[in-house]
Amino acid sequence: MNVIPSNVNKETLLGHPLGLFVLFFTEMWERFSYYGLRALLVLFLVSEVSVGGWAWSREEALKLYAAYTGLVYLTPIFGGMLADKLLGHRNTVVLGAFLMTLGHASMAFETPFFFYLGLILLILGNGAFKPNISTIVGGLYKDDSEKKDSAYTIFYMGINAGAFLGILLCGYIGEKVGWSYGFGLAGIFMFFGMLQFWFGQKIFGDIGLKPVEKETANTVEEDLNAKEEVKRTFTWILIGAGFCALMGFVLLPQLFVAIDFSHNNIDIWIPASLLSAAVAFVGYVVTDPVLKVIEKDRVWVIITLSLFTIFFWIAFEQAGGSMTIFAKDYTNRVLTGGAASIFRWANTLLTIAPLAIVTYVLISLFRKTFKSYTLSNLFLGTSFIIIWGVAIWMIRNEFKQDASEVPASWFGILNSFFIIAFAPLFSKLWETKFNPSAALKFALGLTLLGLGFGVLAFGSSQIPAGATTASVSMIWLILAYLLHTLGEITVSPVGLSYVSKLAPVKFVGILFGFWFLASAIANYLAGWSGSFVDDISEKYSLSAFFLIYTFIPIAAGLALVLMNGMLKRKMHGID
Repeated sequence: MNVIPSNVNKETLLGHPLGLFVLFFTEMWERFSYYGLRALLVLFLVSEVSVGGWAWSREEALKLYAAYTGLVYLTPIFGGMLADKLLGHRNTVVLGAFLMTLGHASMAFETPFFFYLGLILLILGNGAFKPNISTIVGGLYKDDSEKKDSAYTIFYMGINAGAFLGILLCGYIGEKVGWSYGFGLAGIFMFFGMLQFWFGQKIFGDIGLKPVEKETANTVEEDLNAKEEVKRTFTWILIGAGFCALMGFVLLPQLFVAIDFSHNNIDIWIPASLLSAAVAFVGYVVTDPVLKVIEKDRVWVIITLSLFTIFFWIAFEQAGGSMTIFAKDYTNRVLTGGAASIFRWANTLLTIAPLAIVTYVLISLFRKTFKSYTLSNLFLGTSFIIIWGVAIWMIRNEFKQDASEVPASWFGILNSFFIIAFAPLFSKLWETKFNPSAALKFALGLTLLGLGFGVLAFGSSQIPAGATTASVSMIWLILAYLLHTLGEITVSPVGLSYVSKLAPVKFVGILFGFWFLASAIANYLAGWSGSFVDDISEKYSLSAFFLIYTFIPIAAGLALVLMNGMLKRKMHGID
């Protein structure tokens, strides 16, 4: 076991262990990587060849977006297993960061071979990284579970600080300078995040180390009968077969042949593989003979909440698909005169303020850990010097222009900005007497999300059916992102906290994987359903398209309110 200096072990920052903020910055750069790419993917695919894009149709681009985001959230279930059974959470995080770094480097070449190879590396890397860093966060609070909601909300600020900077800077550079530069920039900071984590990991003590053999045999496991062993082995085979089929029939051929995504097997293999993985997972966990009744009840709560997040993310993840297209083709983004000046100053404030807040946290962490973790802090500090340089260059470049064309990717930063602004308020709120149950928090989040799409439906109500362009005020997108963000804060970080609190120890990593599997299903369905935007808007209207995402989340929220009592009972005292 690694020995940590006692003064570092005992010190806190903002009332939380210093290790939380090491994870905060590691996750920040990983999300910079993911959201930087997400901001560019659809725009790159649908842009004209004359500006470096591939000139795909909206339907084709959104199907690839569905495949990528779906697989990104599928692989964490395998990353959780890999960590629980073999590598440990910390080593698996480093492996994931390394694969993602290689993925971004590959995509920067922009050739079909390296583009699809990069997507595969990013998918595998995210699977190794995502569930295990969340598990380490939970491990910091074994004896202080009441602070977990607050801790995960702070951690979620790190997620959104990275998302904010990734969308802002990768989006700007990709659209204004060149797509390969945008893809490559995300990889640079993923590399720094990996080094910062690697050289700072001793701060976690024995949390997240490789699993070790128990000194005394587990007699219950030794007594498993042949029937139970066959059942569990068959479950593993189902999971592995589904994953291999998915990779073999959907993505791997893209490395060697340019396949039209509107005519291949993607519409069959992805949903079939996601569904088989979900069924296999549930069977694997709930049939475990060691789990007690209370533990199984809590597992069912995790499964239920995870399934309801599907309704949330199907709508929310329109941000990278149909909402990006709405921003690109239906929103007035060209500003002149006073309006351009207001935008430049507002954009400057939006860039500098969050970056300054995160830098303050960085400096506070430096003061407490620099002597003990010098290399980790040097890599982290270097990454911030670079990010400040890129941000200042972007701001100066905008002020040189007579008019401002707001990048279509820019609207994505609003979600992250609002989270950075409101997450501390919600973090404190969950520590007061006003701390509703998990089901009610989720119901509130789903309702706010639906209302956000109601705003978009109203804002696009004057666009005639079949229109391919329009010039709607950007205020509707801004209001929608605000409501979506408030909904997200009450769902995503709270969900991570409840998985950590409710999961049996032996299944923590796997249950985090299932949480992300639900997101995989939702992300695929988000891209798939978003691909109907042209068909629905042509036959009915764009407003009708957004109304679909208004009613579905609100209906799911009402269902959760009705299930609140039952879910609380199955938690058996965990609040």
